[in-house]
Amino acid sequence: MGRKRTLIVKKTVSEADINRRIKEEKNRARIIPRLIFIKLLYSGMSVIDASKDVGVVKRVGYQWLRRWNESAYDGLVPRFAGGKPGRLTKEQKDELKVLLEEKDLWYLKDIVELIKTKFSVEYSERQVRRILKSFKMKHAKPYQVDYRKPDDADEKLKKN
Repeated sequence: MGRKRTLIVKKTVSEADINRRIKEEKNRARIIPRLIFIKLLYSGMSVIDASKDVGVVKRVGYQWLRRWNESAYDGLVPRFAGGKPGRLTKEQKDELKVLLEEKDLWYLKDIVELIKTKFSVEYSERQVRRILKSFKMKHAKPYQVDYRKPDDADEKLKKN
């Protein structure tokens, strides 16, 4: 013999509306199990049994129930926090992009040093590659330019 239910489902939405939403939410796969969970609670199943049927632990089931009771369907939508903020601000990244565009050829080590001296932030080469990718820039090992090459070398080669 267990305890009495302390949380009861608020039936703010009809079961037919829940069924309709389950059919509509094919693109948002995280919401479907939550709606099925609420539907099972509507049918009289306990939170523990409904949690097992959906494949989550009872603690998550109780969280979903509380969120449903607070704000119905909107409470079941996942809340993503957004993650840790970057070490460079958007303005600093814009400034870095301008600096990188001024010079054609960069070594990754040079970019790491530039960021370290200019912004006092330390990044690994891998992270610098990711930043370059976000700028839609490509990284490559710069080739040596012969200082003796004349400025109009391409035109001279085309004439021959």
